Amino acid sequence: MARKAKVEGEARFTPKKAKNAVAVAKVLGPVVIPVVAPFAVRAAGSARELYDRYQARKLGVAIDQLGSYTGRGAALHARIAGLAEGCRDLEKSDKASAADKTFVSESLGTLEQLSASVRAAERMPAARRKAVHRAVTGELERLEGKLLHRLGI
Repeated sequence: MARKAKVEGEARFTPKKAKNAVAVAKVLGPVVIPVVAPFAVRAAGSARELYDRYQARKLGVAIDQLGSYTGRGAALHARIAGLAEGCRDLEKSDKASAADKTFVSESLGTLEQLSASVRAAERMPAARRKAVHRAVTGELERLEGKLLHRLGI
């Protein structure tokens, strides 16, 4: 039997081929789906867990705390929380002087204001939000430097 010569510009996917594909899917679908579905669900769960671990590592928080840091300012909120924890550790330290305790109380007040600024920036237009985030980042760097200096690092 001679085969038809393929005409240039002829479609590869014809209505007849589409009908054949649908017929095969109707026959194989009920058999394949119950076998493949559990593996697909398990793969999706594993992918989500890997992504959550990546996000938590990127933010520097535990996986169970990841839900607390959402939105465009999530990284800033995580930095603020970490800096506040460091300030509280300095305050509880036996070596903390009166100046250190004053620094901690002032810093915690500043951190509350910065956190409120980041939350408010979530609803701002992109340009203003980015400006707020840059300002908060600068203030956090200044406070982190002072805290590290007081901790002797």
